[in-house]
Amino acid sequence: MAHANARTNLFARKLIVERVAAGWPAAHVAEQLGVSRATVHKWVRRHAQGGEAALEDRSSRPQRMPARTSHTLEKRVLAARQRRKRGAVVLAAELGLNPSTVGRILARHRVPHLAVIDPITGERVRSSRRSENRYEHSRPGAMIHVDVKKLGRIPPGGGWRAHGRSEKVRGRGIGYDYVHTAIDDHTRLAYSEIHADEKDTTCAGFLHRALAWFATHGITVRRVLTDNALVYRKGTDWGWVCSAWQLKRHFTKPGCPWTNGKAERFNRTLLTEWAYAHAWTSNNLRRRGLDRFLHHYNTRRGHSALGGRPPISRLAA
Repeated sequence: MAHANARTNLFARKLIVERVAAGWPAAHVAEQLGVSRATVHKWVRRHAQGGEAALEDRSSRPQRMPARTSHTLEKRVLAARQRRKRGAVVLAAELGLNPSTVGRILARHRVPHLAVIDPITGERVRSSRRSENRYEHSRPGAMIHVDVKKLGRIPPGGGWRAHGRSEKVRGRGIGYDYVHTAIDDHTRLAYSEIHADEKDTTCAGFLHRALAWFATHGITVRRVLTDNALVYRKGTDWGWVCSAWQLKRHFTKPGCPWTNGKAERFNRTLLTEWAYAHAWTSNNLRRRGLDRFLHHYNTRRGHSALGGRPPISRLAA
């Protein structure tokens, strides 16, 4: 297949060579085919050097690329992607590279997008639809997103992720942990706690402590966005806390969980980088690991929506 803007194809190039070999002046051949005399001489010269194979299209890639990223650095990027299963912005922040450089390396090696791979194994499992419609409040505290993620507890000694699937390590009947999370819309600072339920009193207590935590960082929260769970709609204690802190309550559109997308996306990050990042051998170990993850997330981990900087950087700015 010829290049999109080429004036000649393989047939025309052979015709040039045949007519020049038959004694036609180069100027006449060029006029008939609508090309320059230099083009005629170029294809005659290539044919003399390499035969008909030399008339085929050549790659536009330069023969030398002295500024290309070294093979060693490419191996580091690919190893980091295999290990962390994160995008170019996050990997660039960890490796000290430009995100565009990491993106080109991943594209050069045809690494699939995160949206089409399994977050645990890294294997391609599906294609997904992504919306380009995004919003972000202009200042910290303008809105926080609140949600709860339900996790099965880990049996003593570890579950199936540590020992493989069997009835012996299934952990049936040991209950669930409920991870309550509040994330600031502008800075992406996140505050999380693990509780045994998601009842009104528990949710209200979490919200009060979350608001106090944001206040210690200089953030005065004005609005809170939640889903339509009964505790958020009708909870008495929840309502009292919102009134005491003078919060305006907002709710997601029914049946549209992506309306609370920042909290939903943070829940996915919780799963891949904390809850399922290791084969935990006890539930207490995983619970203690949450604080370490939150500190790393807020202060060191590059965030793709923040240009590869951690959430705390926006607060400092």
